[in-house]
Amino acid sequence: MHDINFIRENPEIFDELLKKRFIEPKSNIIISLDTKKRSILTKSQELRANRKTLSSSFSNLNDIDKIELQKKVQLIKIQIDELEKDIFTIDEQLKNTLSVLPNLPHSDVPVGEDENTNKLIKQVGIIPSFKFSPKSHYELGENLEMIDFEQAGKVSGTRFVYLKKNIARLERAIANFMLDKHTNEFGYTEINPPNLVRDAAAFGTGQLPKFSEDLFKTNTDHWLIPTAEVPLTNLVLDTIVSEKDLPLRYTAWTPCYRSEAGAAGRDTRGMIRQHQFSKVELVSITNEDESEIELDRMLNCATSILDDLEIPYQVILLSSGDMGFSAEKTYDIEVWLPGESKYREISSCSNCKSFQARRMNARYKTTDQNKFVHTLNGSGLAVGRTLIAVLENYQNEDGSINIPKVLKSYMGNLDKISK
Repeated sequence: MHDINFIRENPEIFDELLKKRFIEPKSNIIISLDTKKRSILTKSQELRANRKTLSSSFSNLNDIDKIELQKKVQLIKIQIDELEKDIFTIDEQLKNTLSVLPNLPHSDVPVGEDENTNKLIKQVGIIPSFKFSPKSHYELGENLEMIDFEQAGKVSGTRFVYLKKNIARLERAIANFMLDKHTNEFGYTEINPPNLVRDAAAFGTGQLPKFSEDLFKTNTDHWLIPTAEVPLTNLVLDTIVSEKDLPLRYTAWTPCYRSEAGAAGRDTRGMIRQHQFSKVELVSITNEDESEIELDRMLNCATSILDDLEIPYQVILLSSGDMGFSAEKTYDIEVWLPGESKYREISSCSNCKSFQARRMNARYKTTDQNKFVHTLNGSGLAVGRTLIAVLENYQNEDGSINIPKVLKSYMGNLDKISK
């Protein structure tokens, strides 16, 4: 959500930053509603003051004058109630207008409508050279009889999969390795959060109201989480934390559920784009001065996983049109997949500044006032896509998969996965 004071004081800047997100100017509409609301509030306050003055003289009047005064006070109450209804209506209009506007981009963010204007920050690692034609993860998994799309299709439909035997074990090993590294080395607190959330939580992190079609909803009015970002960030929903307790850093390994409503026809083969997948998520809650430093730290925590796995990757700064709704600045980590012979996204690390905090009413207490926290989130990493990267980068000509050194202890010191 946006700061109405900032919009009121800087309408041209606000519209210019919206323009970088390819959205038409909105300051006139917002300021008009805000001005109308403040005018009505003033009238309401004046009427309340008048009613209080009249009521204070009640005991000094005779019976006839008391009746007349009661009529006047009752009339004022009716007027105040009508004004309160008007204020509620305008508040709803303001909320509806502001709640669908994305966060404003950081000055570092390149301006562009899509991924074609993203900025390459760095490439790390050497792309593997095979003496054979590398296979895709789904060919490898199906040949090993450890990835089963056919039966999953019968049971659940498209974009679902069964993982079996040592590939299922490998996915668990990857997740456990990530959690151990983020908690033991980087100081994140492990959380096992709810997988179902209410409207307020999904609104707080920006999934609602604009992106409801991307989510799965239950018949109890709960939403299945699209990422653990939602329940982890909402740990500060409607709270005031002490500044001395910041930063708060959380991590969780959860299933994630996405309808992929806008992905018809994309990545229909394999595990790249599933309705159900798992991620190890990172969330940080900071004060307003430290979030930019925290974003770099989070990015390094995420890339360290690929460094340890010795898998090549690149880091991309997303353009204004390619960023997520709640982000002010986002880095994507893209991992090299030999089966596709290209880089694919495996993590997004974003600084949302106070955007989500305003929607969640999440604040921190300083010595003299309460301020909105800054929130950050990132994948550390997407477990399914990391599994894909391991399968494809560590494949052998006979279809077996070597186990990365850092994962061997999680795999009972197994050297390779074979049929």
